[in-house]
Amino acid sequence: MMTPEAEQSQAEPAGEGAPNGAEVPVGGVEQGGEARVTAAETAETAAESPGEAQQPADEAVESADEDVAAADEAVAAAEDAVAVEEPAERPEARLERAVRAAEQALIEYEIAVETFRVEVDNFSRLHHQKLGPMYTRLDELDARIAEAVAARTGDPEDIRKADEARARVMPMPGVEELFHGWMDGDGLFPEAAAMLTDQPVRPPQRVRPSDEARKLYRELARKAHPDLAQEEAERARREEFITRVNAAYARGDEALLRELAAEWAAGPAPKEQGPTPSEELYARLEWLAQRKEMLTLVAKDLEESAIGAMLRLAPDDPDRLLDEIAEQLLAQVAAREAELAALLG
Repeated sequence: MMTPEAEQSQAEPAGEGAPNGAEVPVGGVEQGGEARVTAAETAETAAESPGEAQQPADEAVESADEDVAAADEAVAAAEDAVAVEEPAERPEARLERAVRAAEQALIEYEIAVETFRVEVDNFSRLHHQKLGPMYTRLDELDARIAEAVAARTGDPEDIRKADEARARVMPMPGVEELFHGWMDGDGLFPEAAAMLTDQPVRPPQRVRPSDEARKLYRELARKAHPDLAQEEAERARREEFITRVNAAYARGDEALLRELAAEWAAGPAPKEQGPTPSEELYARLEWLAQRKEMLTLVAKDLEESAIGAMLRLAPDDPDRLLDEIAEQLLAQVAAREAELAALLG
């Protein structure tokens, strides 16, 4: 049995370090120390290996980069597909559009010019049919008046004027009417030229080709006959060549037949290198421009002609204009007839 002092001395060590007399469980200090050591070690480990703590974030970034790269590849593939479906424009495409536009514009302009030309022709024909006899009557009356004045005065100047007025009434005969078959617009006929130069009119001299010419002709006819051609272009070339061979043989021209034989032996001329598509388009544009200039001149001539000027005065009602001119001409005819009657009375 312990004494009270022994029990007190045994209990004092157990109570040291406990503030305010609080009891500390046995083994509590050791367990708390172990907990603090574990937490410190974990912190040190985290400080020494920060990459391990960031590894999940880095993996997420790498995954996002891979997704962006895949999206870029998809966009590039789509652009390539569009480029395949829509090829780049050819260099001649703009020229072709320009040519088509110029052709359409020229067609419209040519239609307008041709329409105006037809209107001028029709109006001219109506003008001649309706007013022509009145103009002829006026010319005849002017000639008679001038002749009456010349007969009354005897003045040479009045006689000259009367002759000129009469010449305007009488139609000018054609060349063939003047020479009655002696000449035409191309000049004298051979028979007329021979008669005028005192040369006898001889029939054409008959030509008898030489044996060599006959031989050359037969060889060329066998080699270049059009029926030997397999294509239309070759047949046309042979027909043109045989035409020249026949003409040379008909004249008995042995030298020309030899030249033709050498030409055939040399073969067809090599085809010239054609223009490029761009050159053809430029040439077409140039031709269209020249055609437009020519039509412009035609339209100007039509507008400046007497009939065209009259037609422009009443484009909507040309018949009314003809009626007005006819009334004026009738008044002039009446005045001329009255003047002539006064001179002859």
